[in-house]
Amino acid sequence: MNGLRVERAHEGGHLRLVLDRPKGNVVTADVIADLRAALATVKPGDGVKLISLEAAGPNFSYGASVEEHVADRIGQVLPELNAAVRDLLQAPAPTLAVVRGRCLGGGFELVLACDMVFAADDAVLGVPEVSLGVFPPAAAAILPMRVGASRAARAVVGGEALPAAWWAAAGLIDRIVPSGALDAEVERWFASQLEPRSAAALAHAAEAARAALVSTVPTLLADLERQYLDRLMRTHDASEGIAAFIERRAPQWRNA
Repeated sequence: MNGLRVERAHEGGHLRLVLDRPKGNVVTADVIADLRAALATVKPGDGVKLISLEAAGPNFSYGASVEEHVADRIGQVLPELNAAVRDLLQAPAPTLAVVRGRCLGGGFELVLACDMVFAADDAVLGVPEVSLGVFPPAAAAILPMRVGASRAARAVVGGEALPAAWWAAAGLIDRIVPSGALDAEVERWFASQLEPRSAAALAHAAEAARAALVSTVPTLLADLERQYLDRLMRTHDASEGIAAFIERRAPQWRNA
């Protein structure tokens, strides 16, 4: 595994997918491939009652690898990230994101595809892609349905990273606990709410709860992916923003 640990708990009923790529758990193409492969191992009837997306260290993820978003690579990387989002939306078990610290960009987009989010009180979540001259397709597709159009616009257009309390008030985060108590809260919740129940019933309940997202997001995401690759990446500023970040300098925008 290239930055992803796969662990089983509760006699296989809890599949833990743990980002573990110091520093910052950057979501690379290899991490995405491993995530998709791990999700593909979950089959109906195998008793999985929860898939949790977690991260080692103090921060969930600094986001997707900027170096992989240059013009000659983004055409391969972005479709795979979006495919991982679709995989999570169609996972055959309930999904839970467990977030500490910074959760940004592509990492946040993976979180958005999970059914529920538990966060530490130090968590800060957002999509800062606009500061690089681009935008986050998956967040643009999912956020309006999860938190409303105006809050989605603040996140996507403003690029502002916002605290867990703001996202909880918006309806995205289900519960906030101190960072040191987060793992115990996940365990307590699994033991009380999921373990006593049928895995088949939980899978069907999750599928039903996601029905509106699944009927809308994949088509919209495909359209936004084409906008990104076919139109945005033809602008000067998209390439300039990425280059400036990699070269650690201020971007020189042409506004075109």
